Amino acid sequence: MKVCIGGTFSQLHKGHKTLIKKALETAGKNGLVFIGITSDEMIKIKKGIKSLEERKQSIEKYLIKENVTEKVKIEPIKDRFGPSINEDFDAIVVSPETINTAREINKERRKIGKKPLKIIKIPFVMAEDDKPISSTRIRNREIDENGKTY
Repeated sequence: MKVCIGGTFSQLHKGHKTLIKKALETAGKNGLVFIGITSDEMIKIKKGIKSLEERKQSIEKYLIKENVTEKVKIEPIKDRFGPSINEDFDAIVVSPETINTAREINKERRKIGKKPLKIIKIPFVMAEDDKPISSTRIRNREIDENGKTY
């Protein structure tokens, strides 16, 4: 199965890792996971957001640690859909924050005669204060990448 996910991945955290793990699980033993990383141009290098290369390297380090590099393709995306509309993916893994984008992707795929993607929504990964882990909260030094409060 060919699965896609996308995001900024500014501060690689437990929520991102959960998303990647679910995509790998969905793809299966012989599947492929496409990770679209928001391009620097798309985010206009907001304060505190690492460069595309730094964000990509942090994902690659995680994939090496998990021994799954051969199952993943990482590429920059220049819009919020990336290649998800035109390429032959089977599924997309999203968080509650991005479920509507997945629905829009399927609407666009139907318009051009492509089969809709299976949408797999994972819940937010919560920090120890019962609020979602996010890169913004990490940048603001509220929590660390595992959701532990300071």
